[in-house]
This record gives sequence, C-alpha cells and structure tokens, in this order.
Amino acid sequence: MLVKVFASAVLGVEAQTISVEADVVAGTTGYIIVGLPDNAVKESIERILSSLKNNKFERPRTKVVINMAPADLKKAGSAYDLPIAIGMLGSTGQISAHLFKDYIVMGELSLNGDVQPLKGVLPMAIQAKREGFKGMILPAQNAREAGMVSGLEVYPVEHLRQVVDIYNGVSDIQTIKVDTRAEFFNAQSHFELDFNDVKGQENIKRALEIAAAGGHNAILIGPPGAGKTMLAKRLPTILPPLTLHEALETTKIHSVAGKLPAHAALVSQRPFRSPHHTVSDVALVGGGGNPQPGEISLAHNGVLFLDELPEFKRTVLEVMRQPMEERRVTISRAKLSIDFPASFMLISSMNPCPCGYYNHPEKDCTCTAQMVQRYLNKVSGPLLDRIDLHVEVTPVAYSELSSTQSSEPSAAIRERVIRARNIQAERFKGQEGIYCNAIMTSKLLKEICVLDQPSAALFKAAMEKLNLSARAYDRILKVSRTIADLAASDVIKPEHVAEAIQYRSLDREGWAG
Repeated sequence: MLVKVFASAVLGVEAQTISVEADVVAGTTGYIIVGLPDNAVKESIERILSSLKNNKFERPRTKVVINMAPADLKKAGSAYDLPIAIGMLGSTGQISAHLFKDYIVMGELSLNGDVQPLKGVLPMAIQAKREGFKGMILPAQNAREAGMVSGLEVYPVEHLRQVVDIYNGVSDIQTIKVDTRAEFFNAQSHFELDFNDVKGQENIKRALEIAAAGGHNAILIGPPGAGKTMLAKRLPTILPPLTLHEALETTKIHSVAGKLPAHAALVSQRPFRSPHHTVSDVALVGGGGNPQPGEISLAHNGVLFLDELPEFKRTVLEVMRQPMEERRVTISRAKLSIDFPASFMLISSMNPCPCGYYNHPEKDCTCTAQMVQRYLNKVSGPLLDRIDLHVEVTPVAYSELSSTQSSEPSAAIRERVIRARNIQAERFKGQEGIYCNAIMTSKLLKEICVLDQPSAALFKAAMEKLNLSARAYDRILKVSRTIADLAASDVIKPEHVAEAIQYRSLDREGWAG
C-alpha cells in the first residue's frame, strides 16, 4: 500500500515541506531510499528496523521503497527517521494512515524507539502553518519552540509508541501551547550583568551609550586590565528591547544552528556572541557542506564582540566587511544560494601596542614606533572604515575602585537610548531597511546631518589640526547626529561635533608615534 507522510527540511532560515512516500512492492526483502538522501538518511534504515523490532512491530517482509520529494533537494540529517518509520508502518497496514495528511512529523529514533531532538523547528512550524497543516508531531524537547506558532496542534512525543497512538486516535498526550507575548515580555529585562558593577570609566560608558543609541560599531583601545571586556559584555543591557518580530527572527537563526537552550521557546534578549580569536572564516560568517549560520548571524539583532582584534586572522576579519555593509551574508553553492541575516553591532577591543602600555599614564611602553604601527596595521583600513567610534580606555584609579558610591544602572542608560532610538524611528519612517543613524546612506546623511556655521567651522578646524582622514568625515557626522538625538536636539550643535571628534583616535595621523 502506498502512503504519504509529511516532513520538513530547513534551507537557510526557511523551511520546505518534504513528502515521504512509502510503498510495498513485489520482490525480495529490501529497503530502498531515493530522493537525494545523504549518508545519515541512508543509515536510518538500521535504526528504524531495530526500533520496530524492539517495540514488537512487524518488520516488512517484502521490498519497501521510500521516496523523498522533491527529489532534487538534498535530504540531510537523522531527523527523517520518524517520518520514514511511520511511512513503513502505514504502508504495511500496522498504523492508520487517515491522519498522515494533517501533520508534519520529525525526529531521530534511538534503537529502543526513543525520539531524539532536532534543529530548526521554528522555521518548520511557521512553514507548516503557512501551508495549512493541522499540526506537528515533534520530540518533547522541541515542542515549546513550535508551540509559539498559533493555530498549530503540537504533540510532544518521547517514544515511537506515542506517535503510533496519536495516528491511531488513542493517545492522551496534551498539545503544547505557548503564550508567546507573555513569555517574551516577562524575560526581556532580566539581566545578570549591569553597568553599576563597573567602577569609574564614565567616559567609556558614555561612548557605549552613544554606540547603543545610534547602532554604531565601536572599538575599545586600552591596556590590559582596564575593563574593556567587562564594559563590552554589559552593552546588551542598555540596547533597546527586541521587538516580537526581531525575537522571532533571531530565534529562527538560533533554532537552525541548534543553539536554543533545552525547552526554550524564544530568544527574548539581544544576543551577545564572543568568538575566540582562533575562529575560522566559515565559523564566523557561516557555510559548510550543509550551510549553517555563523557567529555574525547568531549575533543578528545583537552584539558581536571580538576581543583582542589584531589577534584574529586577517582573512577572518576581511570576510566580515561585506556582511557589515549589507546586513546579511550570502552562502553560495553550485546548486543553491542561501541568505542568512547579519544585522549586528560590532564591538571590538585591542591593546594599543604589543606590550599593551602605549600611552599608559604610569607604565612605560617597551615597543618602538614601528612595532606599534605594525601591530595596528593588523586591522585593515577598510574594516576600521566601518567602525564609527574609537574609544581610548584608561586604567581605573584606586580611589574609584575602592569607592562605595553606586554607579548609574543600566536601566537608566537604557531609557535614554530608547528615547534616542524612537527619534530615529520617526526620522527614518518610510525608509526601508534603515532604522538607526549608523546605517544612513550618503544621500540621507546630506539631508539630515546639516551643520550650522559654528559647527562647520569647528569641524573644519578639527579636520585640519588633527589630520583626520577623509573616512572619518561621514562617521563623525553620524555620531554627531546620535549625540544630538540623545540630547533631544533637532540640530547638530558645536558641542555635539566636538564630542564626536574625540572618538576617532585611530584616524589621527601620528597616533602611533
């Protein structure tokens, strides 16, 4: 008997429905899977047969053909075990097939029939709802993730027997429903870190507040132990809360990569990714034989922190340039091309020289000017061109470290950031893909960042006196606009320009001696 079971495949951050057809045909005993399966799918037969035997189901005694359509799409992974097993049971009459058309079923089988979790459930659930399926049958660990999609009956299963009972209409398993909005809003403001943990460094906190308010990339330059990493890790606590749309988009990426915590339903806070400097090109931007999102996509709608920037391989840093500009990364293969979102804030840190003490107020630097310049040159000009704020971090004095006075909490800074972002949201209303000052186009920059005579005179004097490079011009204008937004000013004033100019250390000629 020919039966058809429905499964799903993930391509990038989207899903496509797969038809798993099982047919018993005349011939000697044998099992054939067609439809471009990879090795993991081909090996599923041994797992399935052991699972059927150990649960007292009858093994087919004739030839069974499994077709996975569309046949030109590669089927990868072990999550097709369950739909193939159900198809085999349906084709041999051991299970009722009248509900097959209503449900997507996915899961890996153990030899004893236990159902193991899988990746990419949220995109599958969204696609199932879009195509009008009644529900999904999934491993219990993934059920809450799919339960976020309203209008789907999601059955959490732990064993093959439970799946058979559902199709036979004798199951007492309750479907999973998640109140997405309640769960989302309850978890938005619970942070383990806070800016009031940081003693001193008020100028650095101000720079990070500007970066958060305008979506600007920033680099922190300072000696070891000055607090660069500590400050960077607290940046997500002052960023605006995720919208529900952003949260779903971010959750899809983490689901596809298998990075969602067990039984988690939604990513409610902006991600913070901090890869080690030994990371490879593919791990950073994504790719592989079966393309997976990289660190820049996992940081989508959040922060990518690169600690000790010059220690990263040059090729790794260079592959970030295009995604930083386009806010997405395209992985191209011979037969397909996949887009992963990659709209992130880049926060990086570095020592000012190999020994770490160049420009230190107390310790002497042992590096020559050539060594300092060579160290700085590990970070290319085109990459620095995409970093708006260069922030010099100085050591914290003992008097500040030992102070018992409480610093400003993240919540207070976050309120100012949200107000500035609201101003920008109103300004860029109707501009597709532009929602903050950092991603203004050159055309918008000329329209929005108009300087009055005193501001223009100050800007000109600074460019000439400090020997700022041409690439600093646009960046200073954008940062000036953000500082004005934080001050709720409609126009860019000289004090806004003056503060923005401070944040271009690496553009000054002779900065490294």
